[in-house]
Amino acid sequence: MKKTILLVFVLSAFISCKNDSKTEKEIITVEGSEKTSKQNDGLTLLKGEFIYFADAAVLQTHREVYGVVIDEKMHELNEQIQQYKVAVTDMVPVEIRGKITPKPEGEEGWPFRVEIKEILNVSKPTPQDNDVIKVGKE
Repeated sequence: MKKTILLVFVLSAFISCKNDSKTEKEIITVEGSEKTSKQNDGLTLLKGEFIYFADAAVLQTHREVYGVVIDEKMHELNEQIQQYKVAVTDMVPVEIRGKITPKPEGEEGWPFRVEIKEILNVSKPTPQDNDVIKVGKE
């Protein structure tokens, strides 16, 4: 009898627990005239590593991976990173401002994609960040 009561109690405790979603994002807002014009334009500042390879562009930040919309700005960014790439698979650190949208239904790829609106910075990759494992002779 005691085992049954304990089992019911444990099950009710698990069922009543709140199921927190990790996809919820905390939104910080600034009211009134404290916002700059760049904060009012609806674009997001993203810092991460960019790669364009075989008709797929990806921006990997410390939190999320975004598919990048292939357009003129993306090609402009790709031209800027070429000077820092040693191999075609190298990812280059960039800072951009862009518009984040969810991926359309039925389309393959990352859950969110970003359309680049402004390129702020392109920097040289550090050798410590090179996580690529190469197999073969060098």
